[in-house]
Amino acid sequence: MKITLIRPNMGVKKGRDYKELGSMEPYALALLAGSIPHGIEIKMYDERLEEIDYDEKTDLVAITVETFTAKRAYAISSRFRERGIPVVLGGFHASLIPEEAKQHADSVVIGEAEPIFNTVLEDFQNNRLKPIYNSGYKSDLVGHRSNRSIFKGKKYLPITLTHFSRGCPYSCSYCPDAVLYGGKIRFRSIEDVVADIESQENELVFFVDNSITYNKENLKALLRAITPLKIKWISQADISVAQDNELLQLMVNSGCFGLVVGFESLSEGNLRQMRKSPNLPLLSQYSSLVKRIHGYGISMWAAFLLGYDSDTKDSIKETLDFALKHKFFFAAFNQLIPYYGTPIYKFLEQEKRLLFDKWWLDDNYRFNQTAYIPKNMSAQDLSDECSKARQIYNSGMNMLFRAGNIKADLNNIQKFSLFFKYASIFKKEIQNKQELILK
Repeated sequence: MKITLIRPNMGVKKGRDYKELGSMEPYALALLAGSIPHGIEIKMYDERLEEIDYDEKTDLVAITVETFTAKRAYAISSRFRERGIPVVLGGFHASLIPEEAKQHADSVVIGEAEPIFNTVLEDFQNNRLKPIYNSGYKSDLVGHRSNRSIFKGKKYLPITLTHFSRGCPYSCSYCPDAVLYGGKIRFRSIEDVVADIESQENELVFFVDNSITYNKENLKALLRAITPLKIKWISQADISVAQDNELLQLMVNSGCFGLVVGFESLSEGNLRQMRKSPNLPLLSQYSSLVKRIHGYGISMWAAFLLGYDSDTKDSIKETLDFALKHKFFFAAFNQLIPYYGTPIYKFLEQEKRLLFDKWWLDDNYRFNQTAYIPKNMSAQDLSDECSKARQIYNSGMNMLFRAGNIKADLNNIQKFSLFFKYASIFKKEIQNKQELILK
């Protein structure tokens, strides 16, 4: 038996398929491949890097679906099904809106695929494939191992993706993960994480956890365990890590290269509307907490979410000024994306402020286009202001200005090299994705 795994591309620009300049490994597919029994042949296509061979012989196709790739995933599925090859769709978009996904597939997996995929394969082999499989989000993550052999020969960035936890205890109104995981978080064993890292050779490890810093004692135990591995690592974190000096020192000792921190907004009103509970009590301390993290030599990737109801053109400019002042390694100025099923989607729908029925399937939608009516500006204004902030922050002049953050960002040769390498890639990716047509 042979199964084909697919990570779809997102869209086209100027009549050509968009190809990313710097793609990271699709870790979800490696985890799925790790759950497939030995003896089953696996082929993986990542359409961001390569063309799919629709004529290659295969028995079953499994496609991971994100909201931005849903339209393309359904088109790929259609081509295989026209050949009589069954297709299974999974991923967070298929879980958010399975009634849509099942119109484009023979079967849909809702929730985490790893604990249930053997059942899917057994049912397929016995000609009893069900239209829906629902595993929920309850697996204990024991023995959670990946099969990264599916990445062999593909040109990904030299970054290994792994995870310590899955889920998130918070209920941010914009986050689809909050809907799917229901405010719960689970942890892998430290032994499994260490074994996963030891099997890799990349220069950087990226923990893709939504909330790795939520249980700080668990994290400290992990950091003590990985310190002897002499790796460099990155993870998402909330700003509260700056309040724990022991944790910051353990991060440094274990090779923390940088943290992706979701500041989201400088407005209390926005943070309340977002339900961003970790940030609210620390809003007035943002600058001092940034200084403390930088003081330990840890770089920061700052993420901002723009377009909530307290935002104006002036507040977006203030956000840009804040990012420049602190010379973050990178900064993302993202306008709010209303993902289906999230509280903010329902709120905007009730207020009749959504501009598309399903923006992710609409032929007129473009990447980085605002899909709703903001309160204090037009949709086009919000798109333009976010685009302007990205261009200014990533201009050549400001790249050199940010390089002045010697203590945190350029305190060793490796960081110096990676700063200019990835800053250049990031800048080009921003330009290339603007106004991309979802295909």
